[in-house]
Amino acid sequence: MENKDYISSIRKFIAPEFVFGVNSTLFLGRYCKSLDLNKVLIVTDNTLKNTKNMNAVIQSLISESIQFEVFSDITPNPKDIEVMKGAAFFINTKCDSIVAYGGGSVIDAAKGIGIVSTNNQEIVTFEGVDKIELPMPPFICIPTTAGSSADVSQFCIINKVSEKVKIAIISKSLVPDVSLIDPVNLISMPAFLTACTGIDALVHAFEAYVSTGSSYVTDVHALTAVKLITENLIDSITNPDDIERRSLLMMGSLQAGLAFSNASLGCVHALAHSLGGYFDLPHGECNALLLEAVVDYNFSSASKRYSKLAETIGLDVIKKSDEYTKKILLEFLADFRNKAGVRGTLKERGVKDSDIPVLSSKAIHDPCNATNPRIPTISDIENLYRRSL
Repeated sequence: MENKDYISSIRKFIAPEFVFGVNSTLFLGRYCKSLDLNKVLIVTDNTLKNTKNMNAVIQSLISESIQFEVFSDITPNPKDIEVMKGAAFFINTKCDSIVAYGGGSVIDAAKGIGIVSTNNQEIVTFEGVDKIELPMPPFICIPTTAGSSADVSQFCIINKVSEKVKIAIISKSLVPDVSLIDPVNLISMPAFLTACTGIDALVHAFEAYVSTGSSYVTDVHALTAVKLITENLIDSITNPDDIERRSLLMMGSLQAGLAFSNASLGCVHALAHSLGGYFDLPHGECNALLLEAVVDYNFSSASKRYSKLAETIGLDVIKKSDEYTKKILLEFLADFRNKAGVRGTLKERGVKDSDIPVLSSKAIHDPCNATNPRIPTISDIENLYRRSL
């Protein structure tokens, strides 16, 4: 988008209160007390439930005499049935608020639980934009990955099991009351999870920057995110205990989240939602495998923007042709994901050419397509999947 377009366009920007820094998790009890909460539902997963960091969450609540229950029946790519089960648990245990402790799947599930607990309808009925009538209960997030940025976003992605498709729920009602963003929670992340979530954050920044809904404000966050993620992801994988690198990566994820939550996303996410919903593949991995094809497809429609992204990464593209810039940017992205450990193709994940029609029929309806710099046809989407096989 050119300067004159920014000046003539109206944009809004929504972000939660957040506390960023080492040991910010310990502020949980204090925030619960200031919000006058009596009994919180901690939403997490069965891996995180018994960790040392989870104990810190619980001790912070105990220190302020806050009662709590724990719901941990959440799986990657959270399912509608898990959300409904969690909402029933919330109501039956008479909780009045929700604390999400986990990555994007846990946080999205917690958002779904909050929606259903106050609106008393099936979670799938809220698919789309601004379909939530009644506000969620008080909601606090503690992210444990540097990638999804669900803790600062207006998005909630839930897998509709009956149709093997992910649905997007978009509303400012989903923005939490506060997010406690603590790099300490990243230390125990496995290398592949660090890679997938980190590239997910990079895709957030890329798609927000080339989005037709971008603005001066989102651009600042997106470009900062690109620099932080590309400079710190690989070192965070190879040196997982380096809290400084983890902190910089988490800041990159936060910046990307602030960008995409307000500028929206694009075709990478549209295709990834369909792919992840159908094959139950990790979301960040899907994004990583699709990014190069979509950048190639979009480049001619947003060449100045992609050139700026390449320049921000540190590639020598100033005064270079678009053709050259696209070539070295695609080479960088392929090399970057390989170094991160996300190698191979969709075919190696079990995707066949015969799956492409059904994947495309779902992806074409994803709302993320609306702000892609090039509006795709069903044929375009089929070709993007095919290029990524």
